[in-house]
Amino acid sequence: QVQFVESGGGLVQPGGSLILSCAVSGSIFSIYSMGWYRQAPGKQRDLVASITSDGSANYVDSVKGRFTISRDSTKKMVYLQMNSLKPEDTAVYYCHAPILIETYPWGQGTQVTVSA
Repeated sequence: QVQFVESGGGLVQPGGSLILSCAVSGSIFSIYSMGWYRQAPGKQRDLVASITSDGSANYVDSVKGRFTISRDSTKKMVYLQMNSLKPEDTAVYYCHAPILIETYPWGQGTQVTVSA
C-alpha cells in the first residue's frame, strides 16, 4: 500500500514563506515522478509542481519563480519550498504521483492560508 502524508502548512502573511513536506511510503518513490497539488475552496484540485525521478522539475506559470519542488530518495520525501506567498496561494496542498492518482488514495493534505 502506498500512502502520502503531507505536513508543514500554516498561516502566513503575504510575502512570507513555507516549506511543505510529504512522506511517501511504499516502493514507488524511486520510479515515478512526484507532484504537489492544491485545492482551493470550491475549486478543483490542480497540479502546481512536479519532479521526475531524475530531478527535472516543472511548474505552472502562477508559481514559477516562487515555488521550488525537490525530492530526497533516501528519505522518500518530497518538498515544496514556497516563497513570496500570495493570498491566491491559499489552498489545501497534497502530494501524489501523477501517474498513480487513480490507483492510490490521497493523503489528508496540509492547509496553507495566506492572509494579513
